[in-house]
Amino acid sequence: MPSPSDCWTAFAGQRLLASGPPSEVVTAARRALDAGEPESLLLFDDATGRQVDFHLRGSLEEVLARLQPAPEPAAEASESRGPGRPKLGVVAREVTLLPRHWEWLATQPGGASVALRKLVEAARATHGDADRVRQAQAAADRFMTTMAGNAPGYEEAARALYAGDRARFNKWTRAWPDDIRDCARRLAAPAFTREAP
Repeated sequence: MPSPSDCWTAFAGQRLLASGPPSEVVTAARRALDAGEPESLLLFDDATGRQVDFHLRGSLEEVLARLQPAPEPAAEASESRGPGRPKLGVVAREVTLLPRHWEWLATQPGGASVALRKLVEAARATHGDADRVRQAQAAADRFMTTMAGNAPGYEEAARALYAGDRARFNKWTRAWPDDIRDCARRLAAPAFTREAP
């Protein structure tokens, strides 16, 4: 099942095949298979660095059709759903809190849902940069583990990534195959937007 990311990357062995919207990447991968590409093809979700398990069998039209989201359930099914406001994008899920948390939430204007939404938005505003750094570190590390886990300097590069040290990261990735090095650096770039502690 495809991930929701806007950007995927495909490699044929150590060579970059394509990077961009999922439809362009799977098209390039399908065409490479049709042309008899001898190397293994790996697809990655750039947002997470995870490999995408995507079936490239069949015609190009069939492959592209697999990227389409599953159809929405019928109107009757959505009306019979539980709490939440699906038309507004509100999703009801279980939240587990201690009794003192529920007591505090009950005293907030607008009730628990409004208070929780405000808390989440405040946390996103306060910690947004740190969250982006952490996500970039995780994505780059996952990609590097798969594509460069046995490469010289991998462990040192990973340490530099988590330390926020771009110069050391670049030093230890310098000897890697060009396309792998460049992709790792691109995925890691947001991790270096703030100074190392």
